[in-house]
Amino acid sequence: MGQNKAEAGDTTLTIHLRKTLLWEADSHDPRDGELDEAAALLREGGTVAFPTETVYGLGADARSTAAVERIFEAKGRPSDNPLIVHISDRKQLEELTLPLVGESAILADRLMDQFWPGPLTIVLPVKPGAVSSRVTAGLATVAVRMPAHPVALQLIAASGCPLAAPSANRSGRPSPTLASHVREDLSGLIDGIVDGGAAGVGLESTVVEVDGDLVRILRPGGVTAEALREVAARVDYDAVAAPGAGIAAAAAAAAPSAAGAPAAEAQAPRSPGMKYAHYAPQGLMHLVKGDADAVSAYIEAEVGAAKARGERTGVLAFAEHAARYDADCVLVVGSLAQLETAAHGLYNALREFDNRGVQRIWAETCSEQGIGHALMNRLSKAAGHAVVHV
Repeated sequence: MGQNKAEAGDTTLTIHLRKTLLWEADSHDPRDGELDEAAALLREGGTVAFPTETVYGLGADARSTAAVERIFEAKGRPSDNPLIVHISDRKQLEELTLPLVGESAILADRLMDQFWPGPLTIVLPVKPGAVSSRVTAGLATVAVRMPAHPVALQLIAASGCPLAAPSANRSGRPSPTLASHVREDLSGLIDGIVDGGAAGVGLESTVVEVDGDLVRILRPGGVTAEALREVAARVDYDAVAAPGAGIAAAAAAAAPSAAGAPAAEAQAPRSPGMKYAHYAPQGLMHLVKGDADAVSAYIEAEVGAAKARGERTGVLAFAEHAARYDADCVLVVGSLAQLETAAHGLYNALREFDNRGVQRIWAETCSEQGIGHALMNRLSKAAGHAVVHV
């Protein structure tokens, strides 16, 4: 086992290199015993990446601080960012969480009945000592979900562990939707990867908290606000998760708080995906918002100027407009008529820009209705909230 050192702010992190094992599993019907070795590694405190219906997750025993710290070490993830705990059976909630009461309990049960297994994470009161404080980032709550993927469910059950599992990528990089993406980022840093093929939704889970008859969205994702409204009397958004929040974040980032510190540093995030830059390609990226003709004219002018400077250019476009562009790399993220296809292809496209050495990227935008809300949330974070209005 070797060691590499990486700088993280003012702290030097020592990264322990290890052999990363690879297992292939049938994504629809994993065979009995197929995941036994991976499950045993998890029981022993190891880190194993595995597929879910959203993206690949990097799992470790949520009860073990030593195991969870290996997640932070591998990802280079800020330690005040909480982790989602993945379970395979609702009975595990009795070991992990304190019971809700009244309307909150009724609503939480309805959400689980409707959306579990599936891409919905619910923030619940944590039972003291049930999970490592590194999972909760010191909060009195824990985020829990049950993934809708046969491989994930079998691995969790076989391990006998509730699995803390953020996305299986280096922190700040686009989330992985293929096992090959995990290898690119984490080979040599984790104990193993279960290859179960491509993830389905392509975006992370929706994270919510319940308060009486209210569902509050902390992070948009695979379950839309419209779907939640079919179950809950009221659905609201945390300020950072609301439609259009990325534009507001761009303005807020430039304005110091009253104490002179950036406003975003005021408190620890209550959910994954609320605080730090995420999903970013290596090239400088801008979103361009406005009438379709004006957007394409602006992007083509910017591409021409960047090419004249000798920069390698990229455009992230919807299928309806891709033919308008003459960048070095034009990637179709999906169709405006079927935004689910764009959600599925987003992270793979961002990684492809990196593979092709693209230095400047311009991206079209879409409606924030339905899955478009989560898609725009991730695009905004990928661009560091840099939005051009034309």
